[in-house]
Amino acid sequence: MNEPVLADDLEALDDGPLYAARKKVYPQKVSGTFRRVKWGLMAGCLGVYYFLPFVRWNRGLGAPDQAVLIDFPSRRFYFFFIELWPQEVYYFTGLLIVAAITLFLMNAVGGRVWCGYLCPQTVWTDLFYAVERLVEGDRRARMKKDAAGSAWKLRRFSEIVLKHSIWLMIAWWTGGAWVLYFNDAPTLVKQLATFQAPMIAYIWIAILTATTYLLAGHMREQVCVYMCPWPRIQAALTDEWALNVTYRYDRGEPRYSLKKANELHARGEKAGDCIDCYQCVAVCPTGIDIRDGPQLECIQCGLCIDACDTVMNKVGRPTRLIGYDNDFNIHRRRAGKPEIYRIVRPRTLVYAALIATVGAVMLYALLNRSLLDINVLHDRNPVAVRLSDGSIRNAYTVRLLNKRGFDRVIAIDVDGPVNSTVHVVGTDSVTQDRPMIVIGRDQTTELRVLVSAPSEGNTEKSVPVKFRVTDIGLGETASATDHFVAP
Repeated sequence: MNEPVLADDLEALDDGPLYAARKKVYPQKVSGTFRRVKWGLMAGCLGVYYFLPFVRWNRGLGAPDQAVLIDFPSRRFYFFFIELWPQEVYYFTGLLIVAAITLFLMNAVGGRVWCGYLCPQTVWTDLFYAVERLVEGDRRARMKKDAAGSAWKLRRFSEIVLKHSIWLMIAWWTGGAWVLYFNDAPTLVKQLATFQAPMIAYIWIAILTATTYLLAGHMREQVCVYMCPWPRIQAALTDEWALNVTYRYDRGEPRYSLKKANELHARGEKAGDCIDCYQCVAVCPTGIDIRDGPQLECIQCGLCIDACDTVMNKVGRPTRLIGYDNDFNIHRRRAGKPEIYRIVRPRTLVYAALIATVGAVMLYALLNRSLLDINVLHDRNPVAVRLSDGSIRNAYTVRLLNKRGFDRVIAIDVDGPVNSTVHVVGTDSVTQDRPMIVIGRDQTTELRVLVSAPSEGNTEKSVPVKFRVTDIGLGETASATDHFVAP
């Protein structure tokens, strides 16, 4: 039977604080395989982000030559050879689906790989930490300076000013690079430098500068622990086969100091490989102890693996006391069984198949999309008109879309009513019953089209009508259907 909870016990539970103040983290510099991977990914990600707006791509006369451009005034998105219109927003939906499933696949294979290596918060925070170490020194030096509280001494004050100045420069260029994706980069840089840029550009640069400076410079691991929803989602998606940064306690326990462990080994007694050096804690960007098991705060960056490997090499013990592993294999090793790693399993196969399927559908749609489009809207009042000669006329609003970078001559044909004729209001055509119009490059044209048909042979109340437009030069066609109705 469970004992009843007394009032005194409840009062004791209420004594604890509801909010724990943040304990500042001082990550120590570390070198190794995973640190080099992080440096490489950081350089690649930041290099792409900062310099991609300056890459040029020739799209022909009169078209923007910026490789990646979100052109709001022209309502276009340019990505190298791809040009997307607002009507093709479904491609962005497909990209978001692929990105989400890729995140699930990464989690199924390597846990929070995204958080540890590719997340913008991680990348910029890592960069800010590097600046901090460069200016103020490594972990012990920073802790000593903060404990001394000598912020107003000239040397310490100059370090603080220099650090925050560099942080603000990085944050400013981060915001500046973002707005370059929305206008021609060289032109906008010149306008910004001469204070001739649109006010909205300065506003967004200020917003992104402030958020980058605050999130990467001050909030840091707090964003990952309290603000980001992915740790909670990831915990629900993971399974027993996912590889996470894991302390292999089957090898490390029981822990003793190096001297004590050597004495126990000399007497033939058991001692784990962990020597309680706390280097894994010292290098952790969120300040946790990986030996306590899986934790929400762990971003799986692998820096504790590098720190532990360095110590193991120094004391002459096997590396990877901390590594990408799972509890399933720890229990197998304890039972004397061989390790099993299942990267390829139903979950990962399903994720990979979904990514391939959505990607293939998007690629097929992109390669086979029409660069000539038509939309038809039937007049509602009146729906139909009977003319003085007894014939029936329906009116339609037709919108034509030319996605090519040159003018096109378009012929309009109508199929459906018997012996029908078509007339485009406001235009004259040299071809009887087949109007031809010119559509400018990268433009939409709205037409008012009248379709007439004699009452003889068109006795049905409603018949399908098909509008077909044809590029006279290229032979490219597009069509849309509606209905031709009687009064």
